[in-house]
Amino acid sequence: MVNMGFEFATATQIIYGNGKLNNIGEYASLFGNRSFIVSGSNTEKNETLQNLLEDKKIKHQIFMIDREPTIQIVRSGVEAARKFDTNFVIGIGGGSAVDCGKAISALLTNRSDVFEYLEVIGNGKPLTQDPLPYIAIPTTAGTGAEVTKNAVLESPDHAVKVSLRHKKMFPDIALIDPELTFSMPAEVTAYTGMDALTQVIEPFVSNKANPLTDSICFDGIRRAAQYLERVYYNGNDIEGRKNMSLVSLFGGLALTNAGLGAVHGIAGPFGGVFHAPHGAVCARLLPFVMAKNIEALKNREPNNDVLSRYKMISQILTNNNNAGIHEGVDWIIKLIDLMKIPSLSQYGFKEENIPELLKKSRNASSMKGNPIRLMDIELESILNQAM
Repeated sequence: MVNMGFEFATATQIIYGNGKLNNIGEYASLFGNRSFIVSGSNTEKNETLQNLLEDKKIKHQIFMIDREPTIQIVRSGVEAARKFDTNFVIGIGGGSAVDCGKAISALLTNRSDVFEYLEVIGNGKPLTQDPLPYIAIPTTAGTGAEVTKNAVLESPDHAVKVSLRHKKMFPDIALIDPELTFSMPAEVTAYTGMDALTQVIEPFVSNKANPLTDSICFDGIRRAAQYLERVYYNGNDIEGRKNMSLVSLFGGLALTNAGLGAVHGIAGPFGGVFHAPHGAVCARLLPFVMAKNIEALKNREPNNDVLSRYKMISQILTNNNNAGIHEGVDWIIKLIDLMKIPSLSQYGFKEENIPELLKKSRNASSMKGNPIRLMDIELESILNQAM
């Protein structure tokens, strides 16, 4: 199953370590003296970043977002950045801020409307110009957006989330400072941590897996198994924060180069309709997708070596070399219950919503990476269990 011929692409430069934000002025000055900052709502982290830029005489303008980026938010950001005549863009915050900044940097040089470049609902036009230089600084440990080539945007008119995606969109610098994640509350730690775990599990069993992403995923699953619960209970656990930041980074590297699967294939469209936290949706779907994939593989492709990979995942998660193939599923169910991850019904999802959600999920790019094509009745079963 492993693809022995592959390509691997990521951000131009990855900078990881506690306190690395303190060097942002040095990195930013490579790109000019006028920065457009797309940020989440954490004013303390924004002030720290602004002070560090001012020390290097770099002017800045803040564009704050407090939700997942919509098409219109991105349009507004592009307009504001043009008026400011920025040299480069910085995205600081969770995946929403990082993705929004990524989209703005791309559209500042590719001047057609964002809709022209969007997948699924847009025209899918490729970017022709290099984006403005972009620095991605995550403050959560979940999406891995700092090393991906797409920006997930919401279209309220279509009630769906879709991607602006191109190989030119990799950030120039991905700066991962685990100290920026210390202030995450337990709930956000749980949601983002489960997103990160999902993003090292799905590429490991993807039909696009390759030896390089395998090694990244294997280590990411191991770290998440050891540290996610620990950091949920103690947000000041330095080792836990450092390791979960690595899991998030590894997930971004893996998904970009090996794809995802049915969890994300469903979670993206779900978030576009029900506005639920992406990581929480992934968490609730993950064990049931794993179980259904295992069942489908046993029934229809019993010689597929993904079955051995699911067994390996069980052994890593449980830290038991004798663990059976379903024990990893049980481990994840126990963890999401322990971390009080809401069921999908708590976001207003009902049985009558299933057909429309499945229709949208079938068009999601992530579905293409699932190790086996799941039938509608199997996907319905997953949603009923997660509900």
